[in-house]
Amino acid sequence: MGIPVLALCIWGLPSIAKEGAEHYPAYWVYPVIIGMYASAIPYFAALYQAFKLLSYIDKNNAFSELSVKALKNIKFCALTISVLYAACEPFFKSF
Repeated sequence: MGIPVLALCIWGLPSIAKEGAEHYPAYWVYPVIIGMYASAIPYFAALYQAFKLLSYIDKNNAFSELSVKALKNIKFCALTISVLYAACEPFFKSF
């Protein structure tokens, strides 16, 4: 799941930024691109926490304190991504 997102960050978003910069002013395009790159950080953190959670489940520690902590971290990452996208929404509407 991380490979397509990483590929999008490396090749997809720069091409989107280049195309957007041709049609819109930079002060509308760059906050969106920065928000997309910033949302990749909590995405990969949540992906790592999900991997840890699956390893806890595999070791029959599904209802341990470590599993609860991993779930809380995943929830925090999802909330962070939601806030970042909500902050970028006014820029999306301009497009």
